[in-house]
Amino acid sequence: MTASDTESALGDAYEAQAVAAPEHLDAFWMPFSANRQFKQKPRMLASASGMHYRSVDGREILDATGGLWCCNAGHARPRIVEAVQRQIATLDFAPTFQMGHPLPFVLAERLAAIAPPSLKHLFFTNSGSEAVDSALKIALAYHRARGEGQRTRLIGREKGYHGVGFGGMSVGGMVNNRKFFGPMLPGVDHLRHTLDISRNAFSRGLPWHGVELAEDLERLVQLHDASTIAAVIIEPISGSAGVVLPPAGYLQRIREICDKHGILLIFDEVITGYGRVGKAFAAQRFDVTPDMITTAKGLTNGSIPMGAVFVSDKVHEAFMQGPENMIDLFHGYTYSGHPVACAAALATLDTYEEENLFEKAIELGPYWENAVHGLRELPNVVDIRNFGLIGAIELAPRDGKPGARAFDVFTRCFHEKDLLIRTTGDVIALSPPLILEKSHIDQIFGRIAEAIRETN
Repeated sequence: MTASDTESALGDAYEAQAVAAPEHLDAFWMPFSANRQFKQKPRMLASASGMHYRSVDGREILDATGGLWCCNAGHARPRIVEAVQRQIATLDFAPTFQMGHPLPFVLAERLAAIAPPSLKHLFFTNSGSEAVDSALKIALAYHRARGEGQRTRLIGREKGYHGVGFGGMSVGGMVNNRKFFGPMLPGVDHLRHTLDISRNAFSRGLPWHGVELAEDLERLVQLHDASTIAAVIIEPISGSAGVVLPPAGYLQRIREICDKHGILLIFDEVITGYGRVGKAFAAQRFDVTPDMITTAKGLTNGSIPMGAVFVSDKVHEAFMQGPENMIDLFHGYTYSGHPVACAAALATLDTYEEENLFEKAIELGPYWENAVHGLRELPNVVDIRNFGLIGAIELAPRDGKPGARAFDVFTRCFHEKDLLIRTTGDVIALSPPLILEKSHIDQIFGRIAEAIRETN
């Protein structure tokens, strides 16, 4: 057997291993999953292309979640596949501590070009969780560099999700992500969330009521004093909490209060970045520029783990004042700016640009909105929320069994309707690849409607 034959045989073996149902399920402790329940009736995906997954039993599954809010350009896109294959054969790894390779510099320039004008510096991470913790550390170090080291307090928001590092958990506001792990970081406070179904049920786009909730920040300033507060971090649109939208004018008012008191504003755009709401970033769609933006997911179309923090000129410049031979930020990761991840990200940006995918959420937004609100009269639907190509259908919980009704819709969609959706509590959350067409929207909501009707 020649070397070529051996390589081919190995490739065939690895491919077969990747698409066959595994014999044993116990060793893998699955994240954010009811492991025992899953392993009784697994939901296994083996391959993907375009708008669809294929299950291990050969069914074509329409993807209404973009993987996990990350495959914005769809699956197995040729440019990204080719870029990853070529890069891993050319340079599989190179350090970026006191060393470099070309791609993170090229990628940073490309990303700066699509960001809001003042956010021209990039710090690379490996995930959204790492991006958040990096941004929080940069905020604390920024104030210390300016001689205001007493600014150590961080402000998050109820129902916020900022990853699973201790920094992100601390500023986050989802109870189950916090209560099992003991004390969080000290010196953290939270704004109230903006979900108000009593006044805003079935809003189309941004809700009209609730801008006054931004004044919570002024209340916390009065409580703690502005001189102790380093940063506020919020998601422009909260995803994991069940698609919580900002009331009209809310983000603008938060920005005004931060400016008034010298507080940094961080937007967590891990889910809203890279076209999900119709611009590169929600900051641009809502015309509010923060001091930092955290991203991940759509950065590489979910193909290789990577995150990034966009940092304003003002914040970056504060670190560039000391001796040139001194490290300016004592922070980083072994895989910051990983060459294969950078190659995937560059090819992803090319795909977005060539196919005008950032504009799809605006072009298809009205059709998507009408389709999701068409489910309003279905049994147990208590609210519907949407913006860009994001949607949420909130169901009434069963007595004493929160989340059970939506979970049953989720499993019915997968096993009986060949549709992948996501649920959080009793909310069905939707974030399809941006390559979808109107026919896919019709299929998505037709199948969800059937599943809701069939679920008591």
